[in-house]
Amino acid sequence: MNSVIIELKDLQKIYRTGDVQVWAVKGVNLRIQRGEFVAIMGASGSGKSTLMNTLGCLDQSTNGHYLLDGVDVAHLSRAALSRLRNRKIGFVFQSFNLLSRTTACENVELPLLYTSPHVSLRKRRQRAIAALNKVGLGDRLYNHPNQLSGGQQQRVAIARALVNEPELVLADEPTGNLDTRTSIEVMGLFQSLNEAGITVVMVTHELDIAAYCKRIIVMRDGQVIRDETNASRMMAHEQTAMLDASESHAQLA
Repeated sequence: MNSVIIELKDLQKIYRTGDVQVWAVKGVNLRIQRGEFVAIMGASGSGKSTLMNTLGCLDQSTNGHYLLDGVDVAHLSRAALSRLRNRKIGFVFQSFNLLSRTTACENVELPLLYTSPHVSLRKRRQRAIAALNKVGLGDRLYNHPNQLSGGQQQRVAIARALVNEPELVLADEPTGNLDTRTSIEVMGLFQSLNEAGITVVMVTHELDIAAYCKRIIVMRDGQVIRDETNASRMMAHEQTAMLDASESHAQLA
């Protein structure tokens, strides 16, 4: 098994508007090992979202190479690229993107309709329930999104990303719509998934969210300007305990 799940070699992305060229990503070289938990940070326009779209095979680079688990995605047909993406990658977004008239379980089943159309309804339901149990929502299987809190909706979205059993989860600002306590809970879930062996790459502009990751990559003007191990990594369970103590103190005061 390849220990490097993501490898970028002189990756470039250029957008052209008439005679104007905009360099969104400028010659990025990067390796992410299997089992890492990485935050990609940067201001608006830094190239982090473009880079994330490239990692997710949602967009193609202009020049350079992207190897996903050793496979150069530029050489794949659209159908082969779709199969690789669906098999290897799970996506989590800031907006939960849940179907409002569909239960949590049915929302989680949806990717299986496209990636495993020949799997029986019973099997799809079993896999969806297993994914929801993994994120702590085994008692909310048949609730609709409007019956769930924001944090619970994001957990459904994470379960949906996990239902195909991907090796890599890409999360784009997954706590952007959540309050502090719920953000800590969601980051705790990502930490648990990572400890179970799933590689997690997360885009965030929040330093306190990046602090939960094992490695922090900072981008500016389409280039990586910093790439370092997070020596002072925070653990979600510790932050939850501190938040509980602070709230108890405030109530007593």
